[in-house]
Amino acid sequence: MDLSTTPHKNVRNWLYFTAFMVFAMAVIGAVTRLTESGLSMVEWKPLIGAIPPLSDTEWERVFGLYKQTPEFLQKNSWMEIGDFKNIFFWEWLHRFWGRLIGLVFALPLLYFWVRKQIPQGYGLKLLGVLILGGLQGVLGWYMVMSGLVDRPDVSHFRLAAHLGLALVIFCVLLWIAFDFTPQGTRQGTFCEKRHGWIAFVLLSVTVLWGAFTAGLDGGMVYNTWPMMNQHWMPPEVTGIYAILHDPAAVQFFHRWIAIATFVAVASFAVRMKSMPLVAMMFVQVALGIGTVMSQVVIPMAAIHQAGAMILLALMIRQIHSLHRGV
Repeated sequence: MDLSTTPHKNVRNWLYFTAFMVFAMAVIGAVTRLTESGLSMVEWKPLIGAIPPLSDTEWERVFGLYKQTPEFLQKNSWMEIGDFKNIFFWEWLHRFWGRLIGLVFALPLLYFWVRKQIPQGYGLKLLGVLILGGLQGVLGWYMVMSGLVDRPDVSHFRLAAHLGLALVIFCVLLWIAFDFTPQGTRQGTFCEKRHGWIAFVLLSVTVLWGAFTAGLDGGMVYNTWPMMNQHWMPPEVTGIYAILHDPAAVQFFHRWIAIATFVAVASFAVRMKSMPLVAMMFVQVALGIGTVMSQVVIPMAAIHQAGAMILLALMIRQIHSLHRGV
């Protein structure tokens, strides 16, 4: 049965809106990382943590907790409470937005379930998305914990895992929503599907290596393009370990996997005659170059993150259309 012809408009719109909130969450998360705000909240209170400090006494208490962290002791000992409030805002907003996503997804899910408006075969899928959302909150705190013990920043592996799970949730929400959206009925060939999934995997790896780059401040190391200063391959690139751990080597790998991704995605877009996907790929490459050359100016870097999410959405829509009716 073609679900796009059945009356599931409310379910479809709810899924699109939730996906948009996840998109916004990823951008807020990027700003949180870029402003080095992620370790400002050292407590995890899933329920009452939605309320920010409301008194000077409470501000002094949470600032006192932050003063005990490696980040403050090793990097931010110059901060006064006004500076602390600035970074606290972004981490609070990031967590608050995550709670909102949970409510926006869970409450309508319960409503649709009670009213028996969830299409047959989708109950467990949507419940699985809810579980993934809960795991994302736990993973976020697990990431923060890595920067509260003996290092002044979070593990770039945990940062990438946190972003990666957000991307999974985003793509799954869109895929299900597209099930209820009218599209063409042409079945894609095996070669078209293979091309699309290869391009999608390369795009996903590029985004995750962007998280590595951000987590290691790799974008601050070499700020020229196309060469990295006078090098096509900087001397820091010495092997697999380096491209996983060294900031310059990680940036190098992110650059060149991005070029491979550009070729794969753009050629797939041309094959599918998707001009929005072609155009967005060019925009994203330009944003990436601009981010590096600007020494990671925050607005451009945040838009670069948004561009990655838009590309994923366009890719998921195109690949989904090839699997229509499967």
